[in-house]
Amino acid sequence: MKSLKFCTLLIGMFLAAGTNTHATNLENSDKSSATAKKTRSETFVYSDKQSWEPAGKGVTRQVMGYDGQVMMVKVKFEKGAVGTLHTHYHTQTTYVASGKFEFTVGGETKTVEAGDGIYMEPDVPHSCTCLEAGMLIDCFSPMRADYLKK
Repeated sequence: MKSLKFCTLLIGMFLAAGTNTHATNLENSDKSSATAKKTRSETFVYSDKQSWEPAGKGVTRQVMGYDGQVMMVKVKFEKGAVGTLHTHYHTQTTYVASGKFEFTVGGETKTVEAGDGIYMEPDVPHSCTCLEAGMLIDCFSPMRADYLKK
C-alpha cells in the first residue's frame, strides 16, 4: 500500500511539473511571438493598404506577407518589361496570376501564362520578359530581407 501511495505521489508531482513546464512554455511562446512580430508581417495583409515599390522599368512589386522563413510578393509587369537575369540564394516559386511571360531558368527558356508555375533553385540564374501585361506571385524561402523597407 505504501508503494501505491508513493507511486501516486510521484505521478502527481510529475503531472504538476508538466503543467508548470507547459505554462512556462506558453509564457515563453507569447514572448517569442511578440519578438517574432518584429520580423514578420501582419497576419492579414490588404492589397489596398500596401504600397507598390518600383522593381525595374515597367515592373512594380507589393510584399503581401512574410516571416523569416517565407515571403510572398505580387509583381506587376507592363508588356515588354523585363525581369533582368539574376541569381539569389533563396528558393523561389512563381505563380502566373495573369498575363503571358517568357522565362529563362538555368539556361532553359519557356513561355508561361495564367495558371502556370515556375520553380527556381537557389543560385540558378533566371529572368523573364513580359509578353502580355500581367501579374506574378513570387514566393521566396527564406524571406527577401532586401525587399523590406529600411
